[in-house]
Amino acid sequence: MLDIEFMRECTPLFYKAISLTLYISFFGICFSLLIGFIFAWILFLKVRFLSSIVSFYVELARNTPLLIQLFFLYYGLHNITHIQLSPYTCAIVGLSFLGGGYMCESFRSSLCAIAPSQIQAAQSIGLKSYQIMYYVLLPQGLAIAMPSICANVLFLLKETSVVGVIALADIMFVAKDIITTYHKTNEALAMLVCCYLVILLPLSILFSLLEHFYKKRVL
Repeated sequence: MLDIEFMRECTPLFYKAISLTLYISFFGICFSLLIGFIFAWILFLKVRFLSSIVSFYVELARNTPLLIQLFFLYYGLHNITHIQLSPYTCAIVGLSFLGGGYMCESFRSSLCAIAPSQIQAAQSIGLKSYQIMYYVLLPQGLAIAMPSICANVLFLLKETSVVGVIALADIMFVAKDIITTYHKTNEALAMLVCCYLVILLPLSILFSLLEHFYKKRVL
């Protein structure tokens, strides 16, 4: 049986942990979207020299774990450059670095999925490059990329579970601390699962509705 009274007493700790997780996730995901969008356009337009750099970044970001990136930012960067970033900054930068690679591929693949004939048709009626981007490529690209973007957002939210390695009291950190201190494993794990469900389940439902609405309106 679960100790409900103990779980009730620990609830404030998880409230703070949820706030921290959402804070890091919000900024990390926003920067990921910005990075991914800009870099996707560079790859789509095949900008010379920059495309090679962006391709290298995407492969590096997607093929290295967030845990390793956090270790480098928090411990390794200081040894190399003598720059000491705060744990919050490291978490946001690491999440943005990781997420930017995934978001870039989501945006790029969606832009490449648009038929070239649509661009040619827009050019034939006299639309300028920025008008083609705004009226033709962007609406359809976002609609195609929406499922992938939503999946990436949920993925990045779950990836915040490793920020405890740089002394941030996120949800996972608090659960592990309770298990170590009070030996209440079942209670801690139950609250851990509930916390992630409270965050992720509403977002998952919202994203499903958003995908359906956006595809119906645009595609």
